[in-house]
Amino acid sequence: MNDQTITLTADENDLFGLHNLPYGVYSAPGRDPRVGVRYGDHVVDLALLLDDPVFARPSLNAFMAQGAQRWVEVRTAISEALQAEVPAAAVHHLGAVSLHLPFEVADYVDFYASEHHAADLGRLFRPDSPDPLTPNWRHLPIGYHGRSASIVVSGTDVVRPAGQRKGPRDPLPVFGPSTRLDIEAELGFVVGVGNPMGEPIAVAEAEEHLFGVVLFNDWSARDIQAWEYVPLGPNLGKSFASTISPWVVPMLALEGARVDTPVQEPAVLPYLALDRPWGLDVDLEVEWNGQVVSRPPYSAMYWSPAQMLAHLTVNGAPTRTGDLFASGTISGPARGRRGAFIELTWNGAEPVEVNGQARTFLEDGDEVVLRATAPTADGRRLGFGEARGRILASKQPLSGTGPEGV
Repeated sequence: MNDQTITLTADENDLFGLHNLPYGVYSAPGRDPRVGVRYGDHVVDLALLLDDPVFARPSLNAFMAQGAQRWVEVRTAISEALQAEVPAAAVHHLGAVSLHLPFEVADYVDFYASEHHAADLGRLFRPDSPDPLTPNWRHLPIGYHGRSASIVVSGTDVVRPAGQRKGPRDPLPVFGPSTRLDIEAELGFVVGVGNPMGEPIAVAEAEEHLFGVVLFNDWSARDIQAWEYVPLGPNLGKSFASTISPWVVPMLALEGARVDTPVQEPAVLPYLALDRPWGLDVDLEVEWNGQVVSRPPYSAMYWSPAQMLAHLTVNGAPTRTGDLFASGTISGPARGRRGAFIELTWNGAEPVEVNGQARTFLEDGDEVVLRATAPTADGRRLGFGEARGRILASKQPLSGTGPEGV
């Protein structure tokens, strides 16, 4: 092995400095994927940096399963090692490596935790209702079980999905590519240590189980979703692809980003109650074909990550290392803060201008990029990387009614 060492430095205001240190999985040309940490514009191989074989693997799962105390120890060890001489063989420039899905996704649940988003959709689809929220919304974090196999890493192209849809003037459902393809700007929370079946995670103990956070774009076919979701909820309109960022920002790096959630009224049931229901002050941006069209604020989310995890397991459901639950669309109170195009364009009635064109939903060739930053306790900011995806044309051109179109 080459014993040469080098000194690495990063500007103290770099989004990926010592105050962040997000984990990912990378591969150098001709080499197998391994776990690394991002430091400035470099990826540092953790198996070589720390002389620990748990990181010489193609996912974070084995390390995450070691538990919260080990996460603290490793973060401290990484910080100390990066401030000393580093093995040259461990260091790669970010542009010289490929980034992969950072963990093996065990299960996936998507929540609906933004009051602004839920209320906007209520006003759109239930305009005559006195309350835009459903009766259960303020009592529990609503969610649905998604498909883990279609979660992909940033940079993966997304094929336009096909399925059934039925417009108001269609006498029967038709089949074909989605014509109302959308995004949902979210955060995803990664479970490092799960719970056995029948033993729920108490809301006050959620932090012992939560490893880190990724950006999450839950691509959504609104026309397919609208026809299928009653009475059992989303299925094909969501399951074709979800994009995550390649970097997992540790919960340990986000201590300085904690904020109170909005006041929760009526009072939640005891299993959801915390002395301080905490959220995160994360500022996202949504870029559509190179133009930022929205800046959703995660700090406005009604339900906290700890409450979502407690609710997910309160019936005795087990979680596992690598489970992922997402927040649901992040939206604020103003139009420029909405995290889905169905809201941003008010279901297509109020197009937005993108590069001089009036746009509503996604067209083939469109590219969407999510980015985010969060504050630290000492006044700096840390980054989450990006969740990037480009829409490719459907592989199913058929369109028609009834069985002939299938």
